[in-house]
Amino acid sequence: MFSAIRQASRSGSVALRAARMPATAARVVRPAPTLVRTLITKRYTKDHEMVAFDDATSIGTVSITDYAQSSLGDVVYVELPEAEGEITMGDQIGAVESVKAASDIYAPVSGTVTEVNKLLDDEPSLLNKSPEEKGWLCKVKLSEPSQLDELLTEEQYKAHCDSEAH
Repeated sequence: MFSAIRQASRSGSVALRAARMPATAARVVRPAPTLVRTLITKRYTKDHEMVAFDDATSIGTVSITDYAQSSLGDVVYVELPEAEGEITMGDQIGAVESVKAASDIYAPVSGTVTEVNKLLDDEPSLLNKSPEEKGWLCKVKLSEPSQLDELLTEEQYKAHCDSEAH
């Protein structure tokens, strides 16, 4: 008997609470999340530069490859291109100096430099620790995204590095 009374009072209190709520509170409409699909394409040069291209922004992030940094040894200085400067595919855009050697950096694509990695000024060793992520060199707004088709895919680049090693 007591359980029947408890049940009735519970169901009544839920009904009372629902009756006191404004009609709009019961019908909250939330917009569906907007999904944006971005494709990041990585392409490589035979000179061991890499560009990660974001098709949503047409920005390519330029770096040296892990193979290049391991060949160089401990990096002690990085020369970067000028921000807002125009670069042309194949032209020298900077240099890397290490305890072993110095090496020029060539533009893998053409476009406008939108940003340079200022962290490399104080910490050039980022190229050794994380060459394709934290040690990126510059970001470029590509003027001709079709140039990516002229660069090596990851599989082609690995084959190129294997052929250099032998």
